Amino acid sequence: MSWVTVIWSMVASACLTLAAINLLVWSRDRRSWAHLCFSVMVVGVIGLAIAEIGTMKASSPEEFGRVIRWVHLVYAFGIVGSLGFVHFYFGTGRRWLLALAVGLRLLAVVINFTTGLNLQLRAILSLQKVSFLGEQVSVLGDWVPSPWVPLGYLATFVWLVYVIDASVALWRKGSTDSRRRAVIVGGSLVGFGVLTVGQVAMVVTGRLRMPFIVSFPFLGVVLAMTYELSRDVLRAGQLGRDLHESEQRMTLAADAASLGVWIRDLVRNEIWATDRWRALLGFTESEPLEIDKFLDRLHPDDRERVRRALAMAIDGDGVYETEYRVVLANGQTRWIASRGQAEFDGRGKPIRVTGVSIDISNRKLAERELLQRHTELAHLSRVTMLGELSSSLAHELNQPLGAILRNTEAAELFLQDPSPDLEELRAILADIRHDDQRAGAVIDRMRSMLKRREVEHSLLDLNMLAGEVISFVQPDADARKVRVTLAAASSSSSVHGDRVQLQQVLLNLILNAMDAVNGSAPDRCLVTVCVKPLGTQVQVAVSDSGHGIPDDKLARLFEPFFTTKANGIGMGLPISRTIIESHGGSVRAENNQNGGATLYFMLPVAGEEENPL
Repeated sequence: MSWVTVIWSMVASACLTLAAINLLVWSRDRRSWAHLCFSVMVVGVIGLAIAEIGTMKASSPEEFGRVIRWVHLVYAFGIVGSLGFVHFYFGTGRRWLLALAVGLRLLAVVINFTTGLNLQLRAILSLQKVSFLGEQVSVLGDWVPSPWVPLGYLATFVWLVYVIDASVALWRKGSTDSRRRAVIVGGSLVGFGVLTVGQVAMVVTGRLRMPFIVSFPFLGVVLAMTYELSRDVLRAGQLGRDLHESEQRMTLAADAASLGVWIRDLVRNEIWATDRWRALLGFTESEPLEIDKFLDRLHPDDRERVRRALAMAIDGDGVYETEYRVVLANGQTRWIASRGQAEFDGRGKPIRVTGVSIDISNRKLAERELLQRHTELAHLSRVTMLGELSSSLAHELNQPLGAILRNTEAAELFLQDPSPDLEELRAILADIRHDDQRAGAVIDRMRSMLKRREVEHSLLDLNMLAGEVISFVQPDADARKVRVTLAAASSSSSVHGDRVQLQQVLLNLILNAMDAVNGSAPDRCLVTVCVKPLGTQVQVAVSDSGHGIPDDKLARLFEPFFTTKANGIGMGLPISRTIIESHGGSVRAENNQNGGATLYFMLPVAGEEENPL
């Protein structure tokens, strides 16, 4: 029985098994480059073991030379594989040093096949037989050295420098795992290098009469790396169990909070989701999930908005937050709020989006009911204000109606004449039409304010809106002998809003300002409405020249049921604040330095691409 054949075959078989296992790991996870490099290195060890058997069994110098010529190729597999393993497993090596080590080793392989017999031997003159493991094997006898021998030693030296440098950098990280890897993997590689160089040098110089044995020191490196990789496998298994337990706890917490958890894998274009999320959107537990299927479940009006939100999260800052409606199979509509975060790889490429979703249908229903109550309260407030204006409105209506009556009586007198003046009758009819339009305009303004209606946002010009409200209160201002003036903005003052609601706010502020100047001297009975753009907002200020607001009451001015009037109910300003805030704006009040007070509200400027109504 040949122990050489048995032992070296066992080494090759064990290495082949390890290479296959790690290659399979890499095929399942293409980011595990350390496993691929390990497989390449082990292939080199297998080649070395086969080549060593070939040299020991060689019967002539020519056969010995043919085998040893291929040794440098399989040795390069082992060296390049070990360099790649250190690079990916340690993550600390210098790239330029890695490139130099790989380049020198590949250059050595090229020269090995293009000059002489191989990199170290120009010619083999004779072989010798020695006893090894109980049998006679061939070893190197007389030989002629190659001039390229220093290149091989230089390539090995640079390889050792890279391994030592990467191991020292890993050690300096300070963690227990880092230092263990540096000692076991780095130490075994350095030890292999020293033993290999020493054994080869002593054999070729004739100090040792024995075969070249490089595979066995290399096998020590393989075992050291296998030990570390197995620890990683065990650690990954423990992490998997911990992750499973964490996932169970997370699922329990998410179910308790009625949250549905989802993960969108952008690489595989797949969606993983908990059963709770599937139930929220009407998916079965086993139904495959894709982004198109998800979008199909959404309300048609929400699909494009959700698609844009997902695209912005992937292409932008990674934050995903939106609300959308889901149309279930039974026709029921469900509101969902969803929030997530995109994850990116080392090159900044998005790889997945992770998030949670929750059913907010009840909240949306409550918001609708609250909006309805707010609309009813605002309507009541408008009716109350119109009640305060009733006398002046009646006076404004009496004027055109009285004129219509007088013109009608005059027309009847003209018609009694056998030959009436037709031109005069036409003028009388024109006056009647004009007065009728005046009365109709007053009634239309009253109807728009009194009408119970849904909120309708449109593009509005605050200059025009302020002018309409001032015209509406002008009869009451004339009756009180109050001058109401408008300082219109010279540039764009367009906003998005509900016309009647914003009219109500302005009407409330102007009436409060008119109340504030009651009893003042005629020259101080002045109310000014100023519209002014301020950056991305438009400011509307209503100022009066009254006595101002006491400092202890100024901070509470917008609180419900708080009022500075003897007969006030304290709801006008709180309703006005709610209206402005629902439009994305703000409201405040302050006293003027020269007396009186100013109430401001700010609204966001509308887009320039639209035209105000």
